[in-house]
Parts: sequence; C-alpha cells; structure tokens
Amino acid sequence: MRALVRALSAAVCLLVLVAPAYADCTDPPSPAVEWTRCYFDGRNFSGVNLAGAHLKDTTFSRGNLQDANFSGADASRAKFIHADLRRAQFDGAELREADFTNADLRDVSLKGADMSRARLFRADLRGTDLTDAQMRGADLLEANLSGATWVNGQHVCAEGSIGQCR
Repeated sequence: MRALVRALSAAVCLLVLVAPAYADCTDPPSPAVEWTRCYFDGRNFSGVNLAGAHLKDTTFSRGNLQDANFSGADASRAKFIHADLRRAQFDGAELREADFTNADLRDVSLKGADMSRARLFRADLRGTDLTDAQMRGADLLEANLSGATWVNGQHVCAEGSIGQCR
C-alpha cells in the first residue's frame, strides 16, 4: 500500500511540474512574461522589456509602446491598432497575423521578424528596418514605407513609397 501511495504522490508531483503555464494578465511587464490573450488597450508600456514574451492574441491598441523591446516575443495575432511603437525592437519576433492598422512604427527594428499575413493598413513605417523579415501575405495597403530598409537589407524605399517599397 505504501508503494502505491508513493507512486501516486510522485505522479501528482510530476503533473504539477509539467502543467502548462497560464497567462496572468496582472503580472508586471518583464522578459518572457506569459500574457497570452490579455487586454492592455490604452496602456503606457514605453521602454518596457518584453523580450521573449508570450503575447499571442493580446491587445495593445492605442497603447504607448515607444522604445519597448519585443525581440524574440511571440505576438502572433496580437493587436497593435493605433499604437505608438516608435523605436521599438521586434527583432526575431513572431508577428504572424498581427494587426498594426494605423500604428506608428517609425524607426522600428523588425529584423528577422515573421510578419506573415500581418495587417499594416495605413501604418507609418518610415525609417523602419525590415531586413530579413518574412512578409508573405502582409497587407501593406496605404502603409508609408518611405525610408524603410526593405527585407533584402540593402534597398531603402524611396520617399513617397505608399503601399509598396519603390
């Protein structure tokens, strides 16, 4: 009987150790924070370090995220609608299907980011670095790409590049 109790106790401990972590949207911003499906519309997160954070389906619409670090974060399907992201870092971030409609992305670093099917409708990408970014199916309708470094890392988009890099 004792052997059975010990085996069951060990199994319960193992289950506790491997249980998935769930988002706690009240946790403070920090690298690798688990904020999946959290709602932060209109918040001020300027200068925060969210490198490696789990931000799937999280919303930051109308937020101030200037100078924030999202490098290596997974923000797939996140919403940054009308957000101020000037000078933010998204190097190597997962941004598949993220929504940046009307977002201010001036001077942002998106080096190596996966922006497949991201929505950048009317976004301001002036001076943004898109070197090695994956842009398959990204919606750039009316996006301002003037002075942005294109995905090949060598071509700088001409002044007046709206919706496509010229």
